[in-house]
Amino acid sequence: MNNSKIWLSSPHMGGNERNFVQEAFDTNWVAPLGPNVNGFEKDLEEYLNDESHVGAMSSGTAAIHLGLILLDVKSGDEVICQSMTFSASANPILYQGATPVFIDSESETWNMCPVSLEKAIVDRISNGKKPKAIIAVHLYGMPYKVEEIHAVAAKYGIPVLEDSAEALGSHYKNKKCGTFGDIAALSFNGNKIITTSGGGAIVTQNKETKDKAVFLSTQARDNAPHYQHSEVGFNYRMSNICAGIGRGQMEVLDSHVLLRRKMNQFYADYFANIDGVTILKEIDNNYYSNHWLSAIIVDPKKTEGKTREDLRMAFEAENIESRPLWKPMHLQPIFEKYPYYGEQVSEGLFQNGLCLPSGSNLTDQDRSRIKDVLDVFFK
Repeated sequence: MNNSKIWLSSPHMGGNERNFVQEAFDTNWVAPLGPNVNGFEKDLEEYLNDESHVGAMSSGTAAIHLGLILLDVKSGDEVICQSMTFSASANPILYQGATPVFIDSESETWNMCPVSLEKAIVDRISNGKKPKAIIAVHLYGMPYKVEEIHAVAAKYGIPVLEDSAEALGSHYKNKKCGTFGDIAALSFNGNKIITTSGGGAIVTQNKETKDKAVFLSTQARDNAPHYQHSEVGFNYRMSNICAGIGRGQMEVLDSHVLLRRKMNQFYADYFANIDGVTILKEIDNNYYSNHWLSAIIVDPKKTEGKTREDLRMAFEAENIESRPLWKPMHLQPIFEKYPYYGEQVSEGLFQNGLCLPSGSNLTDQDRSRIKDVLDVFFK
């Protein structure tokens, strides 16, 4: 019997990536600029539409960091951040010497709770510290409550940095994730919908902001014949080699999204008759998730005491990777001293939630092995 590793979310090449990379070698464009970088940015701009301007960066974290700089976040400022997320959403706040203020999730999309967001803003303002920016995340590809979050942000005049690292291909009311924020960040890490092996992108609403991001990402070198610098810069630009992989991946992005959604439907169909298991699904037809990761909540009160950790270990015994949901930032040792607003929604999600194998390259044999584990575990 085949017992090879089934990964949570592994890279899935389309085949044409090699040609773009080979062209970069053939033309000696291996630096952090070149035709593939320009082409990849253009591909992303055409995909996102909505007059977006894209700068290809070395990581999604770099994009978030530059986004905070462009939003004028400085030492001593406060930045609101979704607590239920990967640490890369919050770390750049500390890079700037600013203070993160964490917000609980709501139970429908598992993303930032608009009610807790407004409470936090009102309280911070009453303490004489109006937040400088809001980092909202589309968790696991599920769009956050766009209208509610942005209505609160607009009410208090606070810009939104949209963390769309997990949501390329998702949309809300037919508008692509990555186009809602004043600035947005994408990620092309190895486990994402598409990959450049590592890499990310910053998405802006105008060319001037994009040009500023690119300037800062290339060590902020002034326009002079010698090396001259008037601002602090960063080595954050994507290489032409990585961008070549990205150009090939853009050709299969839509098919990857459909395959991830098919995998999510596989789980939805399976758990439809399993009491005590809830799968993360769209609230209504306005939401369209790429289902980067399919995630479930296991209620041990309804599963005869079986927990998500029991299920994770059952998968592990069969060489199948699964993973608990993100541990909320306000529970992390590095962040637990910072302000937090909300109830215990994100804590409950972490305690009972599990991400299941979701890759676009999973086979029928893989699904059969996954189903066998579930059958034994639940039946």
